[in-house]
Order: sequence, then structure tokens, then C-alpha cells
Amino acid sequence: MTTDLNDSAAVLETRLAHDVHRVATTLLAEAADRPAVPLRALAQLRDFLVVNLRHHHETEDHDLWPQILSAAPDAAQGLDALTDEHHELDEALDRLAAVAVTDGPGSDEAIRSELHAAADAVRDVVHRHLDHEEPILFPALRAHISPAAWTDFAQRVIATTPPVAGHLMIGFLDEVGTSAEVQLVLKGLPEPVHPLLPAMRSQAVEDLRVLRDGS
Repeated sequence: MTTDLNDSAAVLETRLAHDVHRVATTLLAEAADRPAVPLRALAQLRDFLVVNLRHHHETEDHDLWPQILSAAPDAAQGLDALTDEHHELDEALDRLAAVAVTDGPGSDEAIRSELHAAADAVRDVVHRHLDHEEPILFPALRAHISPAAWTDFAQRVIATTPPVAGHLMIGFLDEVGTSAEVQLVLKGLPEPVHPLLPAMRSQAVEDLRVLRDGS
């Protein structure tokens, strides 16, 4: 799905992040069922998803939701329902994070089966939750979050995002967005990161290829 560059930066960037979550959760569920995909590649994508999904919804619950509610108290019921779904997501993420995806003792087939089941559950929760969230959140972002407020929020999100397989975010953004959309998102990265983007893109292309095709 592509976005409208004439829409607010808040909606554009949020929709791209959501599309990354859709694609990434689907990929993990599918890749876990492919014996040719190395466990190390599955572990990297799993770790990326767990930290990024947690961080995304925590910044919504503790930062973005209060900003919206301060301007529109009548949005409380809808946002509370979304927070309840975040708790459901946390339970699914706990199960996914607990899978011991290692090359050590244990059955490779059993590990993949456990990971596949946990990844399926996360994918289903994420897709359902985003379908519920976007009709509530996008109008609220347009109506109640100013460009300046969004810039401040986005910078806090970037500054606090755990540095776990960050190159995968670049790769997924390139897949779900147009070049203009991705450029808009990436311009908010800290200046020292910009020279690293070509190498991050190259690594992401290779790692995503392995996840889809095997080693």
C-alpha cells in the first residue's frame, strides 16, 4: 500500500510503519515454515519484530494517546479499546520471544514448529489490531496532532528505538513505500546514520532474500 504525500506526515509515517509490521509479521510466519531458512535469520527477524512492535505500541500508549486525549477527550473509549489490544499483543510477543531459536541442543524441526505457531499468533493479532486501529487513529492524527507535535513525537520514537537489526527496517520500508515516502521518513534519522544507509540497504536486501529463499 502506498500513501498520499499530501496527507499529514503523521498519517503517512504511521501507515508506513504499520505496513512494515504487516509485511514483517507475515514473513516471519512464512519463513519459520521453510526448512531452508537458517535459524539465525529467523532469530534476527524475530528479535527485530519483538522489540519494534513493543516499542511502537508503548510509545502510542504512553506518549501519542495522551496527546490526542488532551485535545479530544471523547476519543478515550476508542483509544482504550486499542490499548486493550496492545495487552493482547504483548502476550503474543511474550510467547514469540520465549522460543529458543538457537543452533544448540534440541530438534530443529521442533524449534521451527514452535516458532511458526508463535509467529502465526503475532501476525494474526497485529493484522487484526491494525485494521481496528487505523480508522480510529488516522482521523485523530489529522485532526489533533500538529506538524510540530508530530515531529517532536517522531524524534522521541527514533531516539528510543532499540538498535536491534535496524537495517531490516530500512529494507521493509523500501518494500512498502515509494522512494519519496521512504525519503520523507528517513530524513528524520540522526545525521550520522545517513552515510550508513547504503550499506544497511544492501544488508537488508540479502537478509530478506535469505528469509524468503533460504541460504
